[in-house]
Amino acid sequence: MKVDTHPKYFEKAKVTCACGAVFHLGSTKEDMHVEICSQCHPFYTGNEKVIDSAGMVDKFRSRAAKATPKKTSKGK
Repeated sequence: MKVDTHPKYFEKAKVTCACGAVFHLGSTKEDMHVEICSQCHPFYTGNEKVIDSAGMVDKFRSRAAKATPKKTSKGK
């Protein structure tokens, strides 16, 4: 078996989340930063966060309304 082919394993690697939670786990990286964790993810917390800062839904609906073909009446 070859020696020194595997990366170093850290038993107490520190993981820091953007929400402020800090926990330890085993990893090949000693320090990690994540954007979301089980303490702030909506699936685990049960709280749904709807982020629509730019009004993207309203913009989509207005574009969709413009794109629908309009009914024209054929007058004789």
